[in-house]
Amino acid sequence: MDKLKSVLSGEEARRDDRTVLETVNEASTLGWGTRVKGFIACFVIGGVCTILGVCMLFLPKIGVTLFIVFYTFGNVCTLGSTMFLLGPMKQLKRMCDKTRALATTIMITCLVLTLCAAFWWKNFGLALLFVILQILSFTWYSLSYIPFVRDAILKLVSLCFKSG
Repeated sequence: MDKLKSVLSGEEARRDDRTVLETVNEASTLGWGTRVKGFIACFVIGGVCTILGVCMLFLPKIGVTLFIVFYTFGNVCTLGSTMFLLGPMKQLKRMCDKTRALATTIMITCLVLTLCAAFWWKNFGLALLFVILQILSFTWYSLSYIPFVRDAILKLVSLCFKSG
């Protein structure tokens, strides 16, 4: 019956003109309560994985590897949690906005390079360097959502270098 209504009202013709992303976005709409629950769950999982990763750092032999895996997975979960609030397409557009495109690129590159350094290259010193870069890039990316904070930090840093 719904199909007949959509054909008679002309909605069927409009559905054929949609792109795949529009179809996926329309099919994945969630209610606000579900979005908030998804955000909280994903954010908490990310935080727990990050804390668990730091705790694993002190285990002998496999501690560094577990730290890298849990910490990186925690960052991915935390980043993914915001997709629940905004929706995947809007979040991806915001991530690629001109004010955060560089921070997003560096952050994702550091996530990938951390795992490559740990598992493919087996260079844990390099992996830990990429973890530090993850922290810095994730912080810089997060600060881009607070108006004028990054500009204030840049001015503060330039003042420190001028006076020193």
